[in-house]
Amino acid sequence: MKILAIDTSGPVCGVSVLVDHAIRYECAVCNKLTHSANLMPMVDAALSASGMTLEDVDRLAVVVGPGSFTGVRIGVSTVKALAHGAGKPCVAVNALEAMAAGIADFSGIICPIQDARAGQVYGAAFAPGMPPKRLLPDAPLKLEEYAAAILPLGERFLFLGDGMPVHQQRLTKLLGEKAVFAAPQHAYLRPASVAYLGSLATEELDYLQLMPLYLRAPNAERCKQLVEAAKHE
Repeated sequence: MKILAIDTSGPVCGVSVLVDHAIRYECAVCNKLTHSANLMPMVDAALSASGMTLEDVDRLAVVVGPGSFTGVRIGVSTVKALAHGAGKPCVAVNALEAMAAGIADFSGIICPIQDARAGQVYGAAFAPGMPPKRLLPDAPLKLEEYAAAILPLGERFLFLGDGMPVHQQRLTKLLGEKAVFAAPQHAYLRPASVAYLGSLATEELDYLQLMPLYLRAPNAERCKQLVEAAKHE
């Protein structure tokens, strides 16, 4: 199976190619360019370096969220367009599960978190494995609520994701020595993990079925709801 995998859900823009259960290409960048500027040149480079064209790809894997609203839209929209143009099936990959899949040597609870601002994180919890075993559903929570939710699950908690550096001090205060923080090379969502999870997926989607996964409404929509509610008071 040949898979082209894309992730733009967080600060890192990533592309990977998997061929017959082996990673043939992986690239991840976190620079001052936007994901919309980075992504298609990275896709072209990935296919060229792998000696492939889009026609050779069996399925397209993309991270559908949770994550940055704009970032998720860029990745999902790009894959929908590629899938439509090439007539290829898609698979949806969860961002937090893909982060957990990048950790192979930790015996405790894997806790991927993304910064959701306003003192909140998008978080979940997993036991190690491939695919990782989900212990908590994705949820937007205050950091204290998230810490309380994971505490009964184990004795050591490995944090990773873009929420980790933002909340590291507070997590240390909340959990003490139970809190462990991933090294830089393991702290971000690896596009190779997206490709591998995409190979394990049993459900393929056509481009019309592929949708972003949002845990809460975008700011613009929430503001609109507040304005509408105020009009009816």
